[in-house]
Amino acid sequence: MAIATTAADPLPSWNDGAGKQAILAFIARVTTAGSPDFLPWAERIAVFDNDGCLWPENPMPFQAAFAIDELKRRILVEPALAAVPMVQAALAGDLGKLLEGDHFDGLMQILALTHTGMTTDEFRVAVEAWLASARHPRYGRPYDELTYLPMQELLSYLRAHDFKNFIVSGGGVDFIRVWVERVYGIPPEQVVGSTARTTYELRDSGPVLTKTLDYLFVNDNAGKPVGIHQFIGRRPVICCGNSDGDHAMLQYTTINNPRPSFGLIVHHTDAEREYAYDANTKSTGKLVAALREAPTRGWVVVDMKQDWKAIFETD
Repeated sequence: MAIATTAADPLPSWNDGAGKQAILAFIARVTTAGSPDFLPWAERIAVFDNDGCLWPENPMPFQAAFAIDELKRRILVEPALAAVPMVQAALAGDLGKLLEGDHFDGLMQILALTHTGMTTDEFRVAVEAWLASARHPRYGRPYDELTYLPMQELLSYLRAHDFKNFIVSGGGVDFIRVWVERVYGIPPEQVVGSTARTTYELRDSGPVLTKTLDYLFVNDNAGKPVGIHQFIGRRPVICCGNSDGDHAMLQYTTINNPRPSFGLIVHHTDAEREYAYDANTKSTGKLVAALREAPTRGWVVVDMKQDWKAIFETD
């Protein structure tokens, strides 16, 4: 869903507060010819977390919801899977159990059961079918219709000023690349996410890539700056996140950057229209350290309840 910007107000879903003014002022400063902070086109790199920054991550990240629905489908074929402890936790919605361990050990077990061994084409078809049929348990709408309208406007405004927008997410890169261009107007090659080894073989039907969980790289926390370096090769000048999983990415973007830089944190404060959490969350998205550091770094903290007129497109 590409959102058009207007000269009169490029961010119409944002209330006219300090956050909106800081965004507009920074973009004007770095894109106005003759400005001492003018950034050449090639250096206009903006990075965005996805879950909790561009769309909700409650009651669980959308890829986890996909994996659990895939798990239910697999159990119909392999009933013995229902006896696996982590499968039982997943079916019970015990996200805390799935996210235990440094590499989300339980969730990785579920992903191994539902993702690995599939060809990339089979995986794409499964994701597309899920997006066409699944509905968010609170909103009753397709998951890919639940993007934050104010952030869509920001993506479009940056694109109109020759920024290259990247998704830098802890989610699986293959999952995000299925829908990212249609939903955000971001091409699949501009996604940095969690990855694992993919194998190649030439079958009678043609070339095939098959997913594994070997050599897993979790693109979260300190992994995000590493992923940016490996896959983008330029230091961002704009970073937007929402949790401590984005803390290192915010630091990497703004601390001692030789170019003008801007950090933004989406703070979930609206329990009526979306969700309210920071230190205590039933899903992912814990926000403590980055929120504490924000004032000293000059990062803009967006209060969803106060700063956004609308959360979703139909609000």
